[in-house]
Amino acid sequence: MASENKILILGATGAIGRHIVWASIKAGNPTYALVRKTSDNVNKPKLTEAANPETKEELLKNYQASGVILLEGDINDHETLVNAIKQVDTVICAAGRLLIEDQVKVIKAIKEAGNVKRFFPSEFGLDVDRHDAVEPVRQVFEEKASIRRVVESEGVPYTYLCCHAFTGYFLRNLAQIDATDPPRDKVVILGDGNVRGAYVTEADVGTYTIRAANDPNTLNKAVHIRLPNNYLTANEVIALWEKKIGKTLEKTYVSEEQVLKDIQTSSFPHNYLLALYHSQQIKGDAVYEIDPAKDVEAYDAYPDVKYTTADEYLNQFK
Repeated sequence: MASENKILILGATGAIGRHIVWASIKAGNPTYALVRKTSDNVNKPKLTEAANPETKEELLKNYQASGVILLEGDINDHETLVNAIKQVDTVICAAGRLLIEDQVKVIKAIKEAGNVKRFFPSEFGLDVDRHDAVEPVRQVFEEKASIRRVVESEGVPYTYLCCHAFTGYFLRNLAQIDATDPPRDKVVILGDGNVRGAYVTEADVGTYTIRAANDPNTLNKAVHIRLPNNYLTANEVIALWEKKIGKTLEKTYVSEEQVLKDIQTSSFPHNYLLALYHSQQIKGDAVYEIDPAKDVEAYDAYPDVKYTTADEYLNQFK
């Protein structure tokens, strides 16, 4: 049944925003996208490009054909932002890491508009209030946490979406730097490979985000996506891949001490990706207990969602 919840997506052509748009359309929500006249030219890991090959122009054309209402505007243009927000019930921000702190402008516009029932700030990673990450990703997580505090202090109704590891970053290449496909001979494993990580496809993040947006039980709570068949250690993921290709990979285990040195001596995007891998594969930042008073486990809340398992995801690379 179609929902009357009108949803505006900011960052609708980005790596995760596009999947939220499609999930919203599929769910029957009236779907709006704030679109700039020109896009920023920001260097991104080629892994992201491989996982999301569509151009902005292709996406916008497909959006229009699917009934998405495109609104011209920008986070930095207060008037157009307020005008867009006044037309919807829910605002989902999927802005990239360079725009995290600019969300104070979105919060200001939401307060002025006065009609928003729910705001999803741009998170879409680990729980920024539960982590032991190192720089350079730590700064991004701290920025996201500071936005949470502003949301709460301003009394804006919210939902935080914690999805952990995108398959496009972690599974597509088994977390091998500079690779866009899983290795077939040798594999590098950070730490001992026995720490659980939580993997999810970008499309499934979109699905769970919209389910949460349409669910009154997630109001003023954090939603955690840790799916049973995707809650795996690096060794378990590699074993899945070895079974598919009928071959045992030569494994090199890298100590945390060496990983930290590599992060410090690497440049972007290598240092950023390594820090993400370190957070999940060594520090175990996807392993924690939730508080039912303020947290929702997505799998338990929406057991009917048929998510893509890690095993299924890897089939495309055989």
